[in-house]
Amino acid sequence: MAKVFLSKLFLNPLQRMVNDSRSVGVILFLCSALSIIIANTSAGAGYTALWTGSLPSPSTVHLPHSILHWLNDGLMAAFFFLVGMEIKRELLIGELSSIKKSLLPLSAAIGGMLAPAAIYLLFNKATGFQHGWGIPMATDIAFSLGVASMLGKRVPTALKTFLMALAIIDDLGAILVIALFYGNAVQWLYLLAGMAIFVVLLLFPRFNIRFGWWNFILALLLWYCFFNSGIHATIAGVLFAITIPLKNIEKLERGFHTPVNFIILPLFALANTAIILPAGFAASLNSSLGYGIAGGLIIGKPAGILAACWILIKLNWGELPRGVSWMQLTGIGLLAGIGFTMSIFIAMLAFADTATQDIAKSVVLIASVIAMIAGYLWLYFLPQKTKG
Repeated sequence: MAKVFLSKLFLNPLQRMVNDSRSVGVILFLCSALSIIIANTSAGAGYTALWTGSLPSPSTVHLPHSILHWLNDGLMAAFFFLVGMEIKRELLIGELSSIKKSLLPLSAAIGGMLAPAAIYLLFNKATGFQHGWGIPMATDIAFSLGVASMLGKRVPTALKTFLMALAIIDDLGAILVIALFYGNAVQWLYLLAGMAIFVVLLLFPRFNIRFGWWNFILALLLWYCFFNSGIHATIAGVLFAITIPLKNIEKLERGFHTPVNFIILPLFALANTAIILPAGFAASLNSSLGYGIAGGLIIGKPAGILAACWILIKLNWGELPRGVSWMQLTGIGLLAGIGFTMSIFIAMLAFADTATQDIAKSVVLIASVIAMIAGYLWLYFLPQKTKG
């Protein structure tokens, strides 16, 4: 009897929280707010040092040298692995499994990446901030879908499916941008070794080698090779996801969902928003960097998504999802401006100095909150007569 009571008191609410799509976004927001607050108290210096301080490790092994680097280069590979499996499943059996299904969200995602990058470069071309053009390109799946879920029936299932497909393609685009433009000088020996491991993993099913712990051992070696190759280490998570047989993906997604969304991403948020705000920080946001990121996420995202969809439909190459209006699509475009996780991640890669990183991350947070509020209010107060 006591066991049943304790289960209802603690385990059932916890299980509901884990299964609620809104929880991840709320937790990430709270972690970010808490981290910024702590960083700007008397304990701020020690708090930031906790994440960035050097960890002891043999120099010959070449591993991450701080908790922050272990999170961004190591544990975030698990996040990319989860995203990679979602992309593969959707491409094989989901909303992206045919040209007809994927064309509208594909064009929307491309428009939603190109327009923010163009707006960013409009403000920052030929400046010291030019390399950050990838920052406003990304949409945070957890946050955007979480806000859409909060709206209940105001966002029809077809619209949520469209947003999910758009965000998945957007993540794939962000992954390609990171791989191609935000790595270091390529160390070809490590890269070739990593690609050889990737090929071996791909060939396992062809030789009837069942999926098991040995796949994960090779995945760790794959990560190590990419970590030392100059291509960002998290790409190894996506490559490993590509090698997973379809029959194993659903089980692995369930297994990785909780630790990634409720341990790794909150830690990522805590570590990467440990920003000590200097005097005059607000004025530093009033810069081309701030305008480029904010403009890209808040204006570029919805504008690019709507323009791409309008062009595709005018060409008769696609149509709006059943029961979805242009006004509703505008609200989804606003929600797509929630960059957060991937945008912060790219900001860390784009700039070497901490001060610029902090400004970029702060603008990402501010712009994402504005996009979240704007998208929520737009869809919440959308007149009933405009809904299809």
